[in-house]
Amino acid sequence: MTIHKALLVATAVVALTVPAAPALAQYGPSGSTPSAQTPPPQPQQPSGTAPAPGQRQPNLSRAEATALQPVLDAVRAANWPAATTALTTGAPAARGNDAKYLVGRLRYEIATHTNDAAMRSQAVDEMIASGGAQPNEMPALLEEQLRTATAAGDTAKAARASAALDALNPNDPGRFTRQAVARAAANDVPGAIALYQQAIRTQTTAGQPVPQEWRQQIAALAYRARQPQTVGYMREWLVASPSPSLWHDTIVIYLELANADPSLKLDGYRLMRAAGAMNAERDFVEHSEAANSVRAYGEVKAVLDEGMRRNLITTNAGFARERLAEVNGRVAADQASLNGERAAANASRDAMLPTRLADAYYGYGQYAPAAELYRLAMTKGGDANTLNMRLGAALAQSGDRAGAETAFRAVTGPRAELAQLWLLWLSSRR
Repeated sequence: MTIHKALLVATAVVALTVPAAPALAQYGPSGSTPSAQTPPPQPQQPSGTAPAPGQRQPNLSRAEATALQPVLDAVRAANWPAATTALTTGAPAARGNDAKYLVGRLRYEIATHTNDAAMRSQAVDEMIASGGAQPNEMPALLEEQLRTATAAGDTAKAARASAALDALNPNDPGRFTRQAVARAAANDVPGAIALYQQAIRTQTTAGQPVPQEWRQQIAALAYRARQPQTVGYMREWLVASPSPSLWHDTIVIYLELANADPSLKLDGYRLMRAAGAMNAERDFVEHSEAANSVRAYGEVKAVLDEGMRRNLITTNAGFARERLAEVNGRVAADQASLNGERAAANASRDAMLPTRLADAYYGYGQYAPAAELYRLAMTKGGDANTLNMRLGAALAQSGDRAGAETAFRAVTGPRAELAQLWLLWLSSRR
């Protein structure tokens, strides 16, 4: 099954901003470094204000400055092997908060340029624990710590980072998505979904737009867990961000999760075609075969003709040509027999003949007689949910919006979610 890329790549992990690799200018004005001979000067800032970016001076003791000077020299020279060796030697001398922070920043610089993910994670941990990071640096540091802990499966560490981020900004709706990431990593799908929903409610109450990714994450989590609510979540996503590709995926996922038989596939693909969302070879092949199973030859022809015309049937082109040759030989006689069979349908004791005729009329685009016959089939004991679904589709296609809505709302059982999708499609046509 081909599922839309946006859903397949959804991993239930929110993208987080990470701190940029540190610039050496942050360790002194104009890129200067602490001198090993003299204690570094203190930043010339008004009392109670943070030093401006690029002007921060680490407050190092003489011993700390002497120990870390070789690391700074090697980093400035982009000599990463020498910097790594010097850091191993000099780091134990760091005793104060600023020195410990500087060790973390230098380690981060080395890790970034050597693509060492483990070292970079260690560096972030050191900067957070040092007590020397500025308040405006902490969100990005904690976000990277949360991201790496989640990726590593360290749920306890991820929870601590998430709690620390929440404490920094308790009014941030993102706190719920951060918690959702941790819940998802711990395989708590219901808990993660509930937190994303809480984030959506908070954002909506605040009058702020809801990121599409939140609804995408909810749908992705539910789909991977094969939750029965998956299609409902997809529908909510469709309401917020409708597109042909999302219509396609929603219907395909519905049919997959429902283990659809040809009868249900016919109903699903009729909606997909009405929504202009058929975009894969399988759509045309399966729709045509579902229509063929009820002898709706006009629908088989229309679907395969469209797929071939759009060059979307390639692998199965031979099959499509054979099926078209077969139905082309039947269409004329089938259409000619319909009016004569209506009398037999009225006289029949069961719903089989009127249902078959209704499907045939629908396939030829004759929606008014199709609707009449679907109603007739219901009076003869046909399955009310199937017939109300197809009656609603015929009325929707004929322009009888009110009648279609009534029919769709009468659908219960496995087809009820599909009926809700038809109602959503109808609402989009206002």
